[in-house]
Amino acid sequence: MEKNLVFYHPHRVKKEDRSSIKGHRPCIIWLTGLPASGKSTIANELEHRLNRIYKAHTYLLDGDNIRKGLNKDLGFSKKDREENIRRIGEVARLFVDAGLIVIAAFVSPYRKDRNFVRGLVEEDEFVEVYVKCPLEVCEERDPKGLYKKARSGEIKNFTGVSDPYEEPVNPEVVVETHRMGLDECVDRIVNFLKRRRII
Repeated sequence: MEKNLVFYHPHRVKKEDRSSIKGHRPCIIWLTGLPASGKSTIANELEHRLNRIYKAHTYLLDGDNIRKGLNKDLGFSKKDREENIRRIGEVARLFVDAGLIVIAAFVSPYRKDRNFVRGLVEEDEFVEVYVKCPLEVCEERDPKGLYKKARSGEIKNFTGVSDPYEEPVNPEVVVETHRMGLDECVDRIVNFLKRRRII
């Protein structure tokens, strides 16, 4: 589609109007880390707590779930990974515009892609959570057997084995899942959200 055929149509109801009826501020909570570091487990518990205790309007975007629908046409090459995160970022931006707290749990191995998503929303609307865990611990956990398949050559372009993972340089929150329990990890994220007055 040619760009000169597309025109932005302004809406009378703004993000501020939508978020004002929610009781919290909208944001993207972006969990990144190696496969099997604990992103999905933390994201699920975080959403449950925000929903039940803080009555926050949330939506959870999870890597495997998104690849079964919206991004089922993408593989795991560098180019496909970039497009995967680009699409997710645009979806997350729409949810923020709707006034929601979006929890996104994706390996998202490249800093450039994570920074792209950060740039889609206001400066204080992106919370990068580094789910930090040593490769050897993630590989030992290997709940889906993916590391084993990657080591045998059955899976190509696997982050941490045959593809790189670029650690966040200055994340808002760091949780170390090889040292911290689930509740402690979630507490740390929730406390940050309170300090930033998101909830």
